[in-house]
Amino acid sequence: MRSLTFDELFAMLSAVALSAGDLARLREWIASIAHPAECIALIEQAAAGRPCPHCGCARKHRCGQASGLQRFRCLHCGRSHNALTRTPLARLRKKECWLPYLQCVLESRTVRDAAQVVRVHRTTSFRWRHRFVPGAMRDRPTTLSAIVEADETYRLESQKGSRSLTRRPRKRGGVAKRRGIHREHDCLLVARDRSGQTLDFHTGRGQVTVEQLHQCLKPVLPTDVLLISDGAVSYRRFAAQAGITHEAVNVQAGERARGAIHIQNVNSWHSRFKSWLVRFRGVASRYLINYSGWQRILDAHQLTTPAQLLRAAAQLG
Repeated sequence: MRSLTFDELFAMLSAVALSAGDLARLREWIASIAHPAECIALIEQAAAGRPCPHCGCARKHRCGQASGLQRFRCLHCGRSHNALTRTPLARLRKKECWLPYLQCVLESRTVRDAAQVVRVHRTTSFRWRHRFVPGAMRDRPTTLSAIVEADETYRLESQKGSRSLTRRPRKRGGVAKRRGIHREHDCLLVARDRSGQTLDFHTGRGQVTVEQLHQCLKPVLPTDVLLISDGAVSYRRFAAQAGITHEAVNVQAGERARGAIHIQNVNSWHSRFKSWLVRFRGVASRYLINYSGWQRILDAHQLTTPAQLLRAAAQLG
């Protein structure tokens, strides 16, 4: 039987009245089509002009190919490398599936759903998620400016997927042993300015401390910013020690805003993050910062295509 040419196939499709479901299936199939050369070209472009990742020397020469990528040998240290050496994507295979998988990342698909779409094993899907997302989330603002809101959100500590628990197991959706915020909760600190730039920090268990605020916020806050927080004492002490102007909103007393003094911007981010996180049915504590970084990428609307996400993930740290 003679194979159809693309023009004949296109003419046949044009003559058929496709339903909404047929169009959705067709778009999904087209989106899944990728050629290894396309992905490799994007990786090579992202690595253009990159010095040796081992010693930083810019002098190198071509030294064959491996896994479709050009290899180079450094003239200073003599070691070889390619465009992905010392990046989160190093040694990953099936490059022809990367762009369709990154589309699944942009659509916030679950591990199993993405594995089914891209036709890889679920363990491969999980591994890729925690390589691509941490690579891309390094693209974050270095400083915040003007009016900065800071607040924490807490989630019950989870050892999901761990083979050796440090406590007795509990059912999914369980509750803490006692009321309030304590060492059973993971703290996610989020700072966000009024222009929408956002930074997230996983500070560990329990309430955030003055030392943790110094470690997380001081490097990214110029001295001329206005820091707004809730009434927690740790923020007031941090601001006084760092020489930063500080305003507090007494949320516990029912205060929501005093003109422009409020933390509704960062609390709105918390709300979007928690709603978005529900689809994953629980997140292990050790991966919490990956998921908050993933949401930060989606919320910023700066990396909106698989190609942009791949370039960001392939950058050297």
